[in-house]
Amino acid sequence: MLKDYFMFSIKNLAKRKLRSWLTMIGIFIGIAAVVSLIGLGEGLRIAVTSQFNFLGSDVLSVQASGLNLAGPPGTAVATPLTDDLKDKILKINGVDAAINRYIESGTLEFNDRQTIGMAMSIPEGSERKILEDMLNLKAEQGRLLKDGDNKKVLLGNSFKEDDIFGKGIKPNDRVLINDISFEVIGILEKKGSFLFDSAIAVNEQTMLNLIREADDTDVNVIGVKVKNVDNIDNVKENIEKLMRKERNVKKGEEDFVVESPQNLLATLNSTLFAVQLFIYIIASISIVVGGIGIMNTMYTAVLERTKEIGIMKAIGAKNSVIFFLFSVESGFLGMVGGIIGIIFGLLLAYGLAFIGQITLGSDLIQAHITFGLIIGALLFSFILGIISGIVPAYQASKMQPVEALSFIK
Repeated sequence: MLKDYFMFSIKNLAKRKLRSWLTMIGIFIGIAAVVSLIGLGEGLRIAVTSQFNFLGSDVLSVQASGLNLAGPPGTAVATPLTDDLKDKILKINGVDAAINRYIESGTLEFNDRQTIGMAMSIPEGSERKILEDMLNLKAEQGRLLKDGDNKKVLLGNSFKEDDIFGKGIKPNDRVLINDISFEVIGILEKKGSFLFDSAIAVNEQTMLNLIREADDTDVNVIGVKVKNVDNIDNVKENIEKLMRKERNVKKGEEDFVVESPQNLLATLNSTLFAVQLFIYIIASISIVVGGIGIMNTMYTAVLERTKEIGIMKAIGAKNSVIFFLFSVESGFLGMVGGIIGIIFGLLLAYGLAFIGQITLGSDLIQAHITFGLIIGALLFSFILGIISGIVPAYQASKMQPVEALSFIK
């Protein structure tokens, strides 16, 4: 019986091909927008989250804030961090380690090709192991840096690919950093973070003596490891108090930032959600318009099929059967519009992600559409169709056979 109802609805919609397609436009545009935007937004969220997954929850970063013209962290600021702050932070209760980080932009040349990269310092002595644990640094090829490794470099995993320099870099190759020759001693394991997969790591003294152009006392970032992750908020607050005192600034006027990867991710997720919510509202307007279109089409169908309704009533069709027939038909309109919208949404999401990756040369732009999202969009479009057809279906079910038959012109 249910199959007969669906076949009956399909035949009726097939008779009004153009009107049916026009009715579904609003639905499939709205569903396509929602599916593609959710897919791109979720893909971006996953990609951004993956940039920080390698950092532990017991890590804080301290850096000066202010103007940053796309350079390394802590650059182009009015008051940069100084190297003596590390020892003062170490004295704070709950701090396990504090390490100065120097980061410098420069050119990396190999195979007669150049690229711009970020060179980061690796401390020597006991701090080396601490930083390696904090960043979970492991070599996929070759080895990690050791004390005394002058003019030696450890490269991120992306440099082993041949799409940057025409051929991949491997251990024992020589590269030029700011026109200075360095021996590659290792390639890091892939982390899924463009920050570290494109990293250029050198020992701290090599950085300060050969690469760094700024004042040696200026620090880009201070990495802080806390002893107990449960006390990280207290440690963060105490570091902020120390920094305000050292830099002579009042609360609310800080020229520095102390944050954990989790706090940064929470901020990014909130921003992404706000953007997505705004776009969903715009997309929902199209869906509402589509629902109104279905309602209008079903009202017209009721008028056109008044004789048919009268005949069905005359031969014994119950009100519930008439109501169900028109509800199924309106729901089917919504569902077909949803299916088309899902297909277009998938093509749009993955197509835009592919274009973005090609244009920017980065995997940060990607689409992530789950099976649950597809099923949810399909059910939503079907339910919207049914809701939009309730009033016309009710109107049809309440027709009296004599009145329906006498309405015929």
